[in-house]
Amino acid sequence: MNRYFIINKPYNMVSQFISSHKVGLLGDLHFKFPEGTHAIGRLDNESEGLLILTTDKRVTRLLFLAAQPHKRTYLVMVQNEITPQTFNQLKEGVPIRIAAGEYYTARPDAIEIINNPGELYPYAGDRREIYPHTWLLITLTEGKFRQVRKMVLAVRHRCLRLIRLSISDLMLDNLEPGAVKELQKEEFYKKLGIHQPV
Repeated sequence: MNRYFIINKPYNMVSQFISSHKVGLLGDLHFKFPEGTHAIGRLDNESEGLLILTTDKRVTRLLFLAAQPHKRTYLVMVQNEITPQTFNQLKEGVPIRIAAGEYYTARPDAIEIINNPGELYPYAGDRREIYPHTWLLITLTEGKFRQVRKMVLAVRHRCLRLIRLSISDLMLDNLEPGAVKELQKEEFYKKLGIHQPV
């Protein structure tokens, strides 16, 4: 019987159970995952937030080949204050470099400046907030490698924090960093907006 989990992946942990490098691993979380558990999608070492884990091997195909692209929403802290002109650039789409040196115009599905990030994510407090910065809420239906980081860098802002809050209707809510929540199959499929195979 397959099992379904969401976790709040902490900073400085990779989205895998095994690595040849000395890094934080999913197996370091205080939870005994069943054999065959794997991550759906990735968050890099420096990124935080919602990560899906399951023993159901069909989910990746069903999610990424769905007719309706799934939305992913990120809370992003960038260095320095973003001007209205820069915000409009991001909103309209910016060229980012992808595989083989090609460029791709990355456009967010939605973007807004956030004044109170703690209302969206209770663990958003950051010691670097004493310096000029901007919090953004960015929703994508695209999934290019390190897309959000490349987008903000394209307009000369360094990404300081990147926290995935949701995938489709699957929300991180108040799950604390490092915590694991198990979901029932019906709720899991419904919130991801994918049809259960017969």
